[in-house]
Amino acid sequence: MIVAVASGKGGTGKTTVTASLAAVWRRPLTAADLDVEAPNLHLFLRPKIEGRRQMSMLIPAVDESRCTYCRACSDICQFKAISVLGEVLLTFPEMCHGCGACMAVCPEKAITEDARLLGEIAWGQWKDVGFFDGRLRVGEAMSPPLIGHVKDAAMENARKRGADLLLDVPPGVSCPPMRAVSGADLIVLVTEPTPFGLYDLKLAVEAFSVFERPMGVVVNRAGIGGDEVYDYCRERSLPLFAEIPFTRKAAEAYSRGQILADALPEYRERFEDLAGELRRCGARSAGEVPA
Repeated sequence: MIVAVASGKGGTGKTTVTASLAAVWRRPLTAADLDVEAPNLHLFLRPKIEGRRQMSMLIPAVDESRCTYCRACSDICQFKAISVLGEVLLTFPEMCHGCGACMAVCPEKAITEDARLLGEIAWGQWKDVGFFDGRLRVGEAMSPPLIGHVKDAAMENARKRGADLLLDVPPGVSCPPMRAVSGADLIVLVTEPTPFGLYDLKLAVEAFSVFERPMGVVVNRAGIGGDEVYDYCRERSLPLFAEIPFTRKAAEAYSRGQILADALPEYRERFEDLAGELRRCGARSAGEVPA
């Protein structure tokens, strides 16, 4: 089962929820931080990192001595990463999405593969939980390909271990979170009971609905706002998976980089109940017997 923990905006407590779920999950588990621009799940889990690997993406390299300037490459590129102006061919590697279409359509085979460094992925272990994350190269604007590398590596690890996969998704509803959420069996939306939380929850529900997967809501910092988030969940028939109350003790534990489920016994039961509900919901979606 693949569970994606997402949010319409940053700062709702998505990583806090992910870390506590990892601490109380009662089946084999792999956890992956897909927020490659600002990963912080490792700050809570403090895994033992066992390896790192630099990752690159495919970009075109042009042999202009073979080019006839037919424009087949520039015509097929939706992102204008390669352009032909008369008898001048220009490439813009930072705009390339690595699809390889320009190489496929070039009749003269003048375009070959080159690579651009994206960043690195890291893997290791926290207790019995497999751990993966990624770090985007400074100055690199294209995070979805690196997200894909981290996600693929984590999925392979989970498959080999017969484990569930818990994904800490980048915040928002742009291309990175959409890439991260795709393929998940269950989507958990973490929000807060404030006007900003409600607005961004609505965006997330609309965006992730295209995947046609079960979704539910975790309300973090419960008690600091009004009832609008709860009213919206009822209107949209969104299950309320859990409420995480706002307390000074929780804020202090978070500030020290502690996992709430480990630091505060009264929170552990809430996260154990949440983990059980997610496993049941995922099993029902897959037509399995809930564990």
